[in-house]
Amino acid sequence: MPSAIQSMTRRIIYSYVSRELLLSFLVAFLFFFVVFFVNQLLLLAEDILEKRVPLWDVVMLLIYSLPSIVALAVPFGTLVGGLMAVGRLSSDNEIIAFQGSGIALRVLFLPILFWGAVLSLFSFVTNDYLLPIGNMNLVTRYRELIMSNPDLEFESHSVQEYQDLVLVTGDVSDRVIEELLIIETGRRGRERVISAGRAELFEDAERPGVFSLRLSDVESHDPVSGDEEDHDFFTSEEMTYNILLSDIALSVRNPTAREMSSVDVWEMIEEQRKSLDRRKASHREDIRKLERRYIGEYIEASGAVWGDGYELATAELAETFAELRTEQERNITSRSLQINLIEFHKKFSIPFACLTFVVLAFPIGLRTRRSGRAVGFIVGLGVSTFYWGLIFAGQTVGTEHQNVPAFLAMWFPNILVVAIGVTSYALKRAR
Repeated sequence: MPSAIQSMTRRIIYSYVSRELLLSFLVAFLFFFVVFFVNQLLLLAEDILEKRVPLWDVVMLLIYSLPSIVALAVPFGTLVGGLMAVGRLSSDNEIIAFQGSGIALRVLFLPILFWGAVLSLFSFVTNDYLLPIGNMNLVTRYRELIMSNPDLEFESHSVQEYQDLVLVTGDVSDRVIEELLIIETGRRGRERVISAGRAELFEDAERPGVFSLRLSDVESHDPVSGDEEDHDFFTSEEMTYNILLSDIALSVRNPTAREMSSVDVWEMIEEQRKSLDRRKASHREDIRKLERRYIGEYIEASGAVWGDGYELATAELAETFAELRTEQERNITSRSLQINLIEFHKKFSIPFACLTFVVLAFPIGLRTRRSGRAVGFIVGLGVSTFYWGLIFAGQTVGTEHQNVPAFLAMWFPNILVVAIGVTSYALKRAR
């Protein structure tokens, strides 16, 4: 009978603490969601809204952006929500009441730990499954917008690269570009440069899939046969330049590792590792060839008679030795592999920060004595900023210094948070 009562008491406590946590989490999540949503809306306002894109398309772009917003809002909402919930219980002396009734702190922590794990899984699924789907639809819809509204992609004072074209624009307003530079790359094995004082964008109704630029005050430099000193040059008061919309649509960036699922990223990493291994094997073979050549030249120089032959042999030997040293010191690495490894670990470290955050939130919240929710909210914002700074620093250091393990670069903030939480809890128990 006592065990049944004890079991019922624990269920009541678990339910009570869970309700408190989830309520605080909901408030904190909505706060971060609104912040990230407004940020995304401002980005769209800068790139799309000012181009008078239909409202429904803007709404769809926002919907496709929601997974990335949710994936970030959940971990930080868990941290702030946990601090608010435990802080409220502590400031109202409910923690002391529980302990006075014989309820251990670990019993109060179990439901918080459980929901931290649940929210981690939810954040991971959102980041790993829903985000790639949303991004794929986002890119598809943006390409459709470009096809229907080609001036969407042109911005003032910018450099835009499309397939074999580079466009450098001046002021852009109402489909009119002041000062335009067009650089054709990769066509006929040479580059052609066209400059115009003014360009007007218009669509050719008779040729769908093509839009045209009516250029004024035109100058063109067209190299002949790749010879820099031999080129065609002409000027014109007016010229029409056509661009395929498919070139622009294809230039919209493809998903990076951040927008791909962890499985797809891992497959890409494995391919890059195989490619790196082949490069390293080729590098080792080059070193062995240089070593054999160096030994042969050393033997030849040792047997040479003093004079011109000896000087030539020693000069070749020194040159080969310098080449060998340079090759031995060359470190074969892959920056793209390191970046993808960082993104792979980031896909796990940020979602599962929910779990590490509750480990920190519980002992920190226990120390709150007044205005538990308000203090928890403020402390949570500070910790969130600190954590995000560590993530950014880890990503920067891991990218710039490839000797830093990607795992450590992305998981160090979580490890530090857990260490602080465990230490704080131990100190609390020791009092």
